[in-house]
Amino acid sequence: MLTELRISHFALIDHLTLEFSSGFQVLTGETGAGKSLLVDALLLLLGGRASGEHIRTGAREAVLEAAFTFVDHHPTLSKLQARDLLVDESKDLILRRILSREGRSRMYVNGTLVPLHQMAELGEGLVDIHGQHEQQSLLSSKVQLDVLDAFGGLLALREQYRNQYRTWQELVQSVKELRSRAARQQEREEFLQFQVEELRKAHLTPGEDETLTHEHRKLQNSGRVLEIARQVYASVYDDQRSVLAQLTEVKKLVHELETIDPTIHPWREFVESSQAQVEELALATRRYTDGFDHDPQRLAQIDERLALLQRLKKKYRLSLEELIARQAQIQSELDELANLDEHVKNVQQNVTRAHEEARALGQKLSESRQVVARRLEKQILTELAQLKMEHSIFRIQLATAASPDNLGPYGMDQIEFAFCANPGESVQPLARVASGGELSRLMLAMKTVLARVDHVPVLIFDEVDAGIGGNVAAAMGQRLNALGRTHQVLCITHLPQIAAQAHAHYRVAKERVQKRTITTVASLHGKEREEEIARMLGGATITPTVRKAAGEMLNAAR
Repeated sequence: MLTELRISHFALIDHLTLEFSSGFQVLTGETGAGKSLLVDALLLLLGGRASGEHIRTGAREAVLEAAFTFVDHHPTLSKLQARDLLVDESKDLILRRILSREGRSRMYVNGTLVPLHQMAELGEGLVDIHGQHEQQSLLSSKVQLDVLDAFGGLLALREQYRNQYRTWQELVQSVKELRSRAARQQEREEFLQFQVEELRKAHLTPGEDETLTHEHRKLQNSGRVLEIARQVYASVYDDQRSVLAQLTEVKKLVHELETIDPTIHPWREFVESSQAQVEELALATRRYTDGFDHDPQRLAQIDERLALLQRLKKKYRLSLEELIARQAQIQSELDELANLDEHVKNVQQNVTRAHEEARALGQKLSESRQVVARRLEKQILTELAQLKMEHSIFRIQLATAASPDNLGPYGMDQIEFAFCANPGESVQPLARVASGGELSRLMLAMKTVLARVDHVPVLIFDEVDAGIGGNVAAAMGQRLNALGRTHQVLCITHLPQIAAQAHAHYRVAKERVQKRTITTVASLHGKEREEEIARMLGGATITPTVRKAAGEMLNAAR
């Protein structure tokens, strides 16, 4: 519900803070006092179009703020959560809009700057404003269908249908894509076949390019390689002053020293170990030079192989390992293309089955809607009669697609709520009902009937009392009071019969402060409220009799 409204520098409002409670609340006051400014402020907070004219003379900008709180699992909470606009686990929503004289606006949801369209989307689920110049959610055919299905308990069936409809659509899209692929199949298949043959003939092996590069470097420098290896062998073994010859001399000296000083025995082990390692190095060097095969033909083969690998890597822009993976991927696609016709046939059979199931659910949904529509019509007409509009005509026009193949995301039906308030006139769609007062009273009747399934928490009725009085006004006040048990209802009214039925009462007035006119709003209680009801009954002259009547009216409402 709406818990607080703050307005600064907006038209005739300088600074205003209003706290609201649950239930049915009225705003009353003289004509021109500024009651509709509160509705205008809410409209702008819910994403309405703004202009610099809304800003109070002398101010640079206007600031509008509204705070809402929700019950658990309200649809708006999931919308906020999906947009990351919910603070922790809070069930609160704070809207803020700053209007500048240049015509620009800044909009915030729970402190986060948001675009206008996002604020408008949230506003659709927060407040329904029913007045002469406003478009209500119930004028939308989508919302009308939602209302009908919710009223009739058909939402589960509709969701079952929608799931099947989505399955059917996905399969239809799959068939389109498969057929498009089939049309290009031969050209694609030839291209893939060429690629896979090219890669298969290359006999690619993981890591082959690195191994060949190493071997190529050795063969390309074979002369220097052999020269170094032979120098190592000579230095270690073959020369007169080789490492091995010197170690032999050292070994003799150490042995002689050991006969004199046995404590240096470990030295002999060091020398013998070094001698064995040097002999092993000499043997390894000899084997390396003896086994070295400087084959120019092998070098040419490696050059050719590396050139092939480099060409393939450059052509496909892949590494060797990626080329091997690509070869397997191409072969898999070729196998799939070979079975494409059979696959298309199987998917088409699935499309047919899915369509038949969706059509059966759609027909069931349409038949159920026809029954529910008659029941809803009857209840709304009963409610209109209670509002002294017993001659009104209300119809729910459901047009089911002529062909059962014409399925839509919500079924096979087009819906339109139609209304006629006066006998002899034609029934018109709600969007074309000319009288704001008549439309507001119809909306009140509909909201009363739909209270159980309507998730919009705040309802605002402006000019709901246009052209009525007496018993009709009293009946309307009772209906608004009853609606206040399931929704928060705000009503701008000039009729005491309606105002007396409210759970809370606010008076809107214009005052002169320091040579300027401002709009003020006061919450009325006790005698203040009785005085306001008396003013509405008696006009400028309030007699004791009028005050007594006002008191009796309030007591009767209580």
